Parts: sequence; C-alpha cells; structure tokens
Amino acid sequence: MNLHTTPSHGAAPSLAEAAEALGGEIVALRRAIHADPELGLETPRTLAKVKEALADLPLEWREGPQTTGAVAVLKGRNTGRRVVLRGDMDALPLAEETGLPFASRIDGRMHACGHDGHTAMLAGAARLLAARAQDFDGEVWFMFQPGEEGFGGGRMMVEDGLLTDENGPPDAGFALHVMPNARHGQIACRAGPLMAASDTLQIVVKGAGGHASLPHGAADPMPVAAEIVTALQSMVTRQFDAGEPVVVTVTRIEAGHADNVIADSCIMRGTLRTLSEETRSRLPQVIERLATNIAAAHGLSAEVTVRSGFPVTANDPRAFSLAQQVATREFGAESFQVLDRPLMTAEDFSYVLKHAPGAMLFLGVAREGDDWSQCCGLHSPRMHMDETALPRGAALLAALGLEVLQKGLST
Repeated sequence: MNLHTTPSHGAAPSLAEAAEALGGEIVALRRAIHADPELGLETPRTLAKVKEALADLPLEWREGPQTTGAVAVLKGRNTGRRVVLRGDMDALPLAEETGLPFASRIDGRMHACGHDGHTAMLAGAARLLAARAQDFDGEVWFMFQPGEEGFGGGRMMVEDGLLTDENGPPDAGFALHVMPNARHGQIACRAGPLMAASDTLQIVVKGAGGHASLPHGAADPMPVAAEIVTALQSMVTRQFDAGEPVVVTVTRIEAGHADNVIADSCIMRGTLRTLSEETRSRLPQVIERLATNIAAAHGLSAEVTVRSGFPVTANDPRAFSLAQQVATREFGAESFQVLDRPLMTAEDFSYVLKHAPGAMLFLGVAREGDDWSQCCGLHSPRMHMDETALPRGAALLAALGLEVLQKGLST
C-alpha cells in the first residue's frame, strides 16, 4: 500500500491539503497495523508495512542491534539542520472490544494507545516532506520506534546511535500522541514538564505465617501492608508541597494461597509519578523510612525497592513556541490549546527530549461532534479514534520538521 499523491497543476497545495489527499492511504496503513499488533521491542511486521508504504521514497534506513526500530533519513538539497520526527509502533497486551471490521486478529493484543495512528501519521509526514525535499537544506530523521509501552525503546535507539551523526545530536525532535477523549483535531501542548517520570515500587512486608484462627501466634503481614498503603497517601499530602504533584499508587497486593493460612510475607507493587528530579530522588527515601518503621512498630520488617522508569517528558520552551506558531498558522488559532498543567502519565519520548531539544504534542481524535469527555480513553479495550483527524497530524509533523530545517529553534 504505497502512500502517494496525485500531481497537481498550478499552485502547490498546502501541507494540510496534501495531507488530506493522502488521507485514504494513511488510514489504510493505520488499519493494516491495527489488525496485526505487535508487542514490546519486536515489531518487524509493523516496520515491514511501513517500509512497503514508503518504498518509492529516497530514504536511507538505519537500524540498531537492540530493537526492531528504524530511522528513515530524508535528505534535502544540501547539508543543514537535522530534525527527528517520531512515531511509536508497539501495541498493548489487551483484548480488543471495539467490534471494528479491522480489529486485532491476534487474541490478547490491541493498539489501545494509538500507536498505529502515530506510525501512519509519521509515514504520511515522510511522503509530504519527500515531495518538498527541494525546499529545504538538512535532513529529516523519521524515527519508527518499538517498545514505548514500558520497554524503553526510545532509550535503546538513542543508545544505538540512531539519533546521532558525525555532527552530534539533531537540532530538534517532535512527536505527536493522539487523545481519543479530546476534541477532534485539537492540538495541545505546554512548555516545560508535559508528562511525569514513572518509577515502579515494590514493598515486601516480612512476618511469620500461621493458622488464620490463631493470629496471635503469627506475625501477620497483611494488616501491616494495609497500614502502609494508607500511610503512603498521608505521606504524599503531608511531606510534599501541594504545588509539586506526586502520585504514589499501590496497584497490587499479593499474600498467601488459602483462606485459613496467614502468609509469611506480603508483596505490594505500584507506581510513582513525579515532575522534578529533586522530588523523584527524594520520594524513595521517604517511602523506605515510612514502610520500614511501620513494619518495625508491629515487630515485622519491610524491604523497599524502587526501579527507575521513564524520566520526565520536558518540552523545550523554544520548541513549544515553534509548535504553537506552526499549528496556529496551519490550522487556525482555535486549533491550539496551551495546557495549564502536566499530565501524570509517562512517555519514553522523554529519552529523545533529554538527547535533543524538542516537544511532544497531543492531537484530539474524538469523533467530530461527539461529547469527547465521555469517549473511552487510552488503554481502554474499547478505545477508538476518528481517522479523519490523522491527516492533520501528518501535516503538523511535516510542518514542524520543515520549520526547524528552514529557520531553526528561536533563541
């Protein structure tokens, strides 16, 4: 399924017009990817679909040893600036319940986070910019990335050197993320922290098992674990500034295998979300002090383990300003929303933004006219996007890349 446009006569179409002409091909690629989801760092079939769709373009492909991701390089007239545009390719281990004719053909897998749309939009942007390669100097690096859903595929592609050349890191990088419960076509962004750092928490409360009818003869870890869960919420509100968002959520508690046996230990797992490195480094220390002392007060012990995940997704103020100007110019002032606060979700485009200045933006894909606030959100088995918004995303990515190549980031 090659993405191609029909040559026009007279004035060249705008990026938005050209993207609309590509709409059918963008949707077809999205649906092909949606029906055949792949997980984690291994997305070879998805990448093959992308390469087939772009086979006629003058792209140079780079691949690394750690993932099945790839960077397609499009060169302009002469050497110049370099810009990264990213689309992620992996799905979620989730059973689809949309009932769509192109629903997942693989049980227990679904593109519930919109990565199929991200990849299709990026492929569309590649075609749009290839048609304008004589209008710019420099290079566009189209980053087709696997392993966004917790696997750190972005970090690995940076480590593999796919986002570095002899001149170092690129001048800027951009990515889009669809939002199924946001107004159709709405583009949203903010400067500074956009999404949180995400770390995983494990607390093991160790006691002594026994018969459930004789709790005084055991050291029951379950009520101690319950007390720790409650205390964690008080800790957040009493030891951290209310103006510095912190989320501590215990999502799993595991202990025992029978209803008449007190277990030797109880394992709690959860997530930590923070927006600054200072708070991120302090939080595990506070949790360990709280958990170990609560356990000790009951004659038990606790072990706390925090594993680092994605860092804060922080938008460069210059990249945000450029994105606002481009979106407003291409689609009108009403199309762009400045977010007043970050989201506590996490994104591994954060690794790219630590490597080079740039920004991530959101694109609303609720069905036009629907009450978008009631639409199923990301990671829902019923998540659905209005595909008519995808050409706008492709045009926006292309416009952002072109702007950086022609003008750079403002100081």
